[in-house]
Amino acid sequence: MGVVYKARDTKLDRIVALKFLPARLLSSTDEVARFEQEAKAISALADPHIATIHDIDEADGQRFLVLEYLPGGTLKEKLKGLRVEGTELPITDVVSYGLQIAEGLSHAHRRGIIHRDIKTDNIMLTEGGHLKITDFGLAKLKGGVELTRAGSTVGTASYMSPEQVQSLTVDQRSDIFSFGVVLYELLTGRLPFRGEHDASLAYSVVHEEPPAPHTLRPGTPPALEQIVLRCLEKETQKRYQTADDIAYALRHLGEMKESPKEAPASHVRRTWILVPVSVLLAVVLLYLFPPWKSSHTERKSVAVLPFKNMSEDKENEYFSDGITEDIIAQLSKIEDLRVPSRASVMRYKTSDRTPQQIARELNVGTILEGSVRRSGNRVRIVAELIDARNDERLWTETYDKELTEIFAIQSAVAREIASALKARLSPEESRRLDVKPTENVEAYTDYLKGREFYYRYHRADNDTATELFKKAIALDGHFALALAGLGDSYAQRAGKFGYPEAWVDSSIAISQQAIALDPALGEAYKALSLGYEFKGWLQKTGDVLQKAYALNPKYVPTLGNMGFNYLMRGKPDEALPWLLKAIALDPAFVFQYFGVGDAYTHLGEYPTAEQWLDRAIALQPDLIYAHSKICDLAIIRGDYRKAEEHARRILAIDPEDGVGLNYAGDVALFQGHLEEGRKLYERAVGRQGMTEETPRRNSTRLGFILLKLGEAKLARAMLDRSIRDDEDALSRGNEWYAIPLDIACVHAVRGETQEAIRWLQKAQDAGWTESAIAMKDPLMEGLRKNPNFLEVLAKADRRVEEMRNRVRESQNTVAEPSNR
Repeated sequence: MGVVYKARDTKLDRIVALKFLPARLLSSTDEVARFEQEAKAISALADPHIATIHDIDEADGQRFLVLEYLPGGTLKEKLKGLRVEGTELPITDVVSYGLQIAEGLSHAHRRGIIHRDIKTDNIMLTEGGHLKITDFGLAKLKGGVELTRAGSTVGTASYMSPEQVQSLTVDQRSDIFSFGVVLYELLTGRLPFRGEHDASLAYSVVHEEPPAPHTLRPGTPPALEQIVLRCLEKETQKRYQTADDIAYALRHLGEMKESPKEAPASHVRRTWILVPVSVLLAVVLLYLFPPWKSSHTERKSVAVLPFKNMSEDKENEYFSDGITEDIIAQLSKIEDLRVPSRASVMRYKTSDRTPQQIARELNVGTILEGSVRRSGNRVRIVAELIDARNDERLWTETYDKELTEIFAIQSAVAREIASALKARLSPEESRRLDVKPTENVEAYTDYLKGREFYYRYHRADNDTATELFKKAIALDGHFALALAGLGDSYAQRAGKFGYPEAWVDSSIAISQQAIALDPALGEAYKALSLGYEFKGWLQKTGDVLQKAYALNPKYVPTLGNMGFNYLMRGKPDEALPWLLKAIALDPAFVFQYFGVGDAYTHLGEYPTAEQWLDRAIALQPDLIYAHSKICDLAIIRGDYRKAEEHARRILAIDPEDGVGLNYAGDVALFQGHLEEGRKLYERAVGRQGMTEETPRRNSTRLGFILLKLGEAKLARAMLDRSIRDDEDALSRGNEWYAIPLDIACVHAVRGETQEAIRWLQKAQDAGWTESAIAMKDPLMEGLRKNPNFLEVLAKADRRVEEMRNRVRESQNTVAEPSNR
């Protein structure tokens, strides 16, 4: 592909590498195009683990690339040297090198570039011993022209993926297989697949399993071996799906050491164990629903799969989904049954998994399947209850009735299932099963649609949900559930999406109206608590949530919001049990994963926090709040590249999102990029002043930047605005620690040290403990040498340590949420 020379750039007085296209290939249009494509590929990348391109040029009819000079040689050469010496690459170096390669690949893949020739020859070392990926001559660019002839292969045979060997279409998972070959080679000193000629080598790649690394290198940590072998899975869907996944796994191997090759009998061999989120969730589920209960009790759990729409009119899809939702709601009223939520089961709507597989994934004993056919004013529903262990039909029934009897049908289904599973049904639960949410089926369908949009947590979706709730209420003014939904969406408008605070007052009024119509409706109390939360009335919020929990202990949003209430009061240790119980009841309710990540951030357990936030993003890639919290973590750690990446991802989801603008501004501010920060905060001001995701006013941050830029008059105006808003919030009873914290920041920016520390102490009394960010926050730079300021931070650290110890003490069990 090229001839490379070491050269001196006489203009900039630096050593570079010049890569020439060999003269014999100049006449080949494909080779010239591929050479230019390499330049395009590298120029699109800017990562410390990818070699830099300086220029592409032509002289005397010869094309060449001007590349970064890497004096450390290739990984292949390093491994050869180790073999000559009779030594192996230390395990810690294997992990470090693997992580660097994975991070470089992740950067390329995110920009739509697949390398297609990852091998130890194409990975070079810097003078300092760090790695850089080189040679993108075979790279496949997103949207670029494919330069390989159909049916031909590209790459180096020993490192090719099975799909490359077979000339199939490749994606980033092909690079992941090649990465696995490299990691195997780093670990064992040999390649996983061998053959005397290309055909036998290709057969080995496609059909044979490589020797387990520990058979070639005794003492290989099992967790590392697991990562290597997963990369080398023949089927693409069984591999890691992204290089980010590999980087995460390597990053969390801990202090990796080599297991002893021969351990005396008196010593216990150390085993390396990874504990991913899925295992932690399993522990939570096992605590709540122990497997040692009798099989009779095990069957008292049922997953209601999405009912199939058998109607010719596809608009009835929402109606069939509504049937599913309401049966779930009815069954959830029975305390003796465990029922996964609609969010958990709807992902199986188009799935080809068997009932047994679904039951295992949802940890239930039975499955309810059904179909709905709606024709005019009649509806036909077929329902079937299946024992997931042996596929036995426990109960089946067909209902063919008038549409007006739909709620009676759903109640009958709930009773029949309770009877089939021998679940206890109290007189109060029996009464509640007979309560109709509304007499208007169309209103109920609109309500269900509204809930679906509401839980996407985006401004446009919230607007859609609001209109659907209004439509339902217009059809039935006494529909308490729809009023509760409208109360929720009104509160979110102001609390998360930048609407005026008057919407919170409307939320409270609407929610109180719902409670007046149905005093036993837990969803209405939860909606009221949301309005109180955005007012900052945190004690009242907690009291109302306790009422909601007492009325409906299985309503997951109530559990989650109780966790967030404790977070806003500076009690992450008390927030965790609520959030974990919410996840155990509904593993698909993604917002709670963000909450757990937030709690561990407050506890200073950053790797654990990142794990939960990564899980939230994996479940919902456009969840803005998880990205914002990762920004926080990255800023605390000084990883501004990662912080900037996630801020950009928020703005890619919604370019005018206030949270995204604030965090993008923070990344610029913390790096000293004042002009850039100014532009971002100026866009943010007026959209969103302060939410639980951004506990400082953007006007305060903008005021600081303006002061630094010498615009004192504008700076004073911004800071005065912040103080007015904060004082107004305090006068109306706002208890959130962010208010005194923001006042402390204003005084710090003004140089009023004693007042700043006094208000910081008030913030601490209200629950503030974030000393790590305070030590980096440019707004507090004038306080950092003050002994009183340092004492406030030390006190915060002591309090965090106390909470962290309480959490650690309860790690062997999952405590029930407190009722305080």
